[in-house]
Amino acid sequence: MIDPAATLDVLREGEIELVGRLLGSSNHAMLCRVRRACPPPEEPVVIEAVYKPTAGERPLDDFPAETLSHREVAAYLASEAIGWGIVPPTIRRDGPFGDGSLQLWIDVDPTVDVVAMVVDADPRLRRIAVFDAALNNTDRKGGHLLPTSDGHIFGVDHGVTFSMEPKLRTVLWGWRGQALTPDELDGLALLATALRGDLARDLAGLLSRGEIAATRRRVDALLETRRFPLPRPDWPAIPWPPF
Repeated sequence: MIDPAATLDVLREGEIELVGRLLGSSNHAMLCRVRRACPPPEEPVVIEAVYKPTAGERPLDDFPAETLSHREVAAYLASEAIGWGIVPPTIRRDGPFGDGSLQLWIDVDPTVDVVAMVVDADPRLRRIAVFDAALNNTDRKGGHLLPTSDGHIFGVDHGVTFSMEPKLRTVLWGWRGQALTPDELDGLALLATALRGDLARDLAGLLSRGEIAATRRRVDALLETRRFPLPRPDWPAIPWPPF
């Protein structure tokens, strides 16, 4: 089981060693090792992580330039506030190519069929669907779902979230229009409270005031309707490619 506090310490304090670029990434994401020295006779702590330098981001028409790595960190903070552990530990720090996000690498269980999970609407994906609706995720592909050997499922790649305009685009429509469970409503209530307190202050250096306010409104709307959202008729419901 991941110890978020210990992992964050290593991510913040460790020395970054680049291993190579993740070739499927459109924003120059890189695999690296992060090594933190320990007092003798302890061995150094080494973890693998994904470094996304702000300088490597591909400009988008509908998101402000050089903000995608900030949104990765903002998504982690929101994940922690809601208490569901969806986003792996993620920080913002300086790296070999400057400012960017640094996120713990997750080893995926290769025996799990993610396509089947999505098609069959695996109930473990419900929380991620709720999370995406709250953050206005416009790019929830199947490949961004990382099942682990202990049965947990992480969600990654949150660079295009928190838009002020409705942009939800996801493969997780299996519960569209259905009622949210008490557990899901409790999580959203925690997020709503955090967005009016410490979380709002933490997000201030990562998102605009308008984006934070829009997130509050989305969460409030989900708590009011108490249902999963429906696809918009004027917006593509599913990202391409979906997997």
